Amino acid sequence: MAASSGAERAAHTIQELLANPYVKKVVQDQAIRDNARVAYDSAREAIDRVKGSDSPLSAIFDDRKLQAELAAAGKSLAEARGRLVEQGRRKRHWGRRVLLVVVGAGAALALSESLRNKALDLLFGAEEEFDYVSTTAPPAAEPAAAAAEPAAPDAAGPEAAEGPAGA
Repeated sequence: MAASSGAERAAHTIQELLANPYVKKVVQDQAIRDNARVAYDSAREAIDRVKGSDSPLSAIFDDRKLQAELAAAGKSLAEARGRLVEQGRRKRHWGRRVLLVVVGAGAALALSESLRNKALDLLFGAEEEFDYVSTTAPPAAEPAAAAAEPAAPDAAGPEAAEGPAGA
């Protein structure tokens, strides 16, 4: 009975492992397995080179073959991890970014008079300074001056305004 309970536990453990998404990817993807194998082989050779040297520290810094093996192991591990973890592409949210830029630009134009003037100059051209010259003839200056002066009543009355001719 101990054998059947051990077999049952082993089967249950294998089922749990196969339910793990990472284990599924490793089982299904040959490239992940190849990268893991290359990384293991490179690391094993690097360890053997360090063990065979007199000074591990000098081997790490001076041995070019050891450095190449470590680099190959790191590269293979990075590739395996990249394929294993492969996260879905993030949504770009271009619409949100465009909306944010448009709202920011609108707020800047609304709040900054100098920026607003620059934008208007770019759109419609620079505002030209000019003196207005009318194409029609202006009215006579004398009637306008006479109309502008109100008639003030004199103390002598209307007869005094006529002068000696009326006497």
